[in-house]
Amino acid sequence: MDPAGLRAEFPVFEQFAYLNAGTCGPLPAASVQAVTDVLAQAAADGRSQTYFTGMLDTRGRLRDAYAQLLGAASEDVALTTSTSEGIVRVLAALELQPGDEVLTSDEEHPGLQGPLAAARTQRGITIRVVPFAQIADAVGPDTKLVACSHVSWVNGCVVQDLSGVGDVPVLLDGAQGIGAIATDVSSLRCAFYAGSGQKWLCGPVGSGMLWVSPDWNERVPASGPTYLNLAEPSAGLDAVPHAGAARHDTSAQSLETTAAALAALGVLSDAGWAEVHEQAAALAGSLADALAERGREVAPRDRTTLVSWKDDDPAATRVKLAQDGVIIRDLPGTGLLRASVGAWNDASDVDRLLCALA
Repeated sequence: MDPAGLRAEFPVFEQFAYLNAGTCGPLPAASVQAVTDVLAQAAADGRSQTYFTGMLDTRGRLRDAYAQLLGAASEDVALTTSTSEGIVRVLAALELQPGDEVLTSDEEHPGLQGPLAAARTQRGITIRVVPFAQIADAVGPDTKLVACSHVSWVNGCVVQDLSGVGDVPVLLDGAQGIGAIATDVSSLRCAFYAGSGQKWLCGPVGSGMLWVSPDWNERVPASGPTYLNLAEPSAGLDAVPHAGAARHDTSAQSLETTAAALAALGVLSDAGWAEVHEQAAALAGSLADALAERGREVAPRDRTTLVSWKDDDPAATRVKLAQDGVIIRDLPGTGLLRASVGAWNDASDVDRLLCALA
């Protein structure tokens, strides 16, 4: 990998030390150009057969690219607008009943907590919350679903081995996993994996994916199939959803979005995913060590891309850092600041952050 060459693909680094891919990754110039090209052609030629043929082709290539990253077959991957949409679709398809228990952890993102809370209100499910590090050992006789993060958004810890959950299906929130660390769904012991396209994959907001295990495909019907979810839309009321995970595709996703997402994946793929993952993990580790050496209380973490540390006033510090050209985020309710370190970052970003904190 050419680190300087990869960094040059992202215009944001001309001004900022951008360390916030855990929210939204830096947008590469290639994605901006892809959107510009799509819109220019649509404006000149109209949005008719050429536009929609291009949309279907790009969707297929994007699905293939996501599947490759997940170590999965393309037919097992749905295109979504976000991690949360994938989570919502799974919860709707599982048809949980009153009294069914969902086991989750104390480090989950609102993107998972919100859908779980809605299921509790609307369906009467029970939600049991346990420490993130203990979730695999906490499955009980009433547990019908385990729903938790692949990588904790709070501190970068990775979920423990899930082989002990038995036959209980696992829904993983992969927002901080896919693109950040090597991910192979076949080894994660999960039935569903929902991920984001705008974070570590550097795509636009409104992109994401949902992997459905082949073992569960027939057990999770499409919750609301529309034109793109149907195998033969012209069949009218007799139309049936696609056989694979495409039945769970988002109902509307523009060619602009999918083209930008695919272009971003191309930039990262050209750099080499193994190198991208290693570069990010190594630099994140260096940042964690440097913060600890300077007396900062760094949250326990695994070898991932997130580094969180205690601060007396995280929101105020975040604002100050932004004024100094350093972009990170605070985690409300935790007393933590969080830096998200990617392969596009380099030592100058780390130094700039450390100097701004001094």
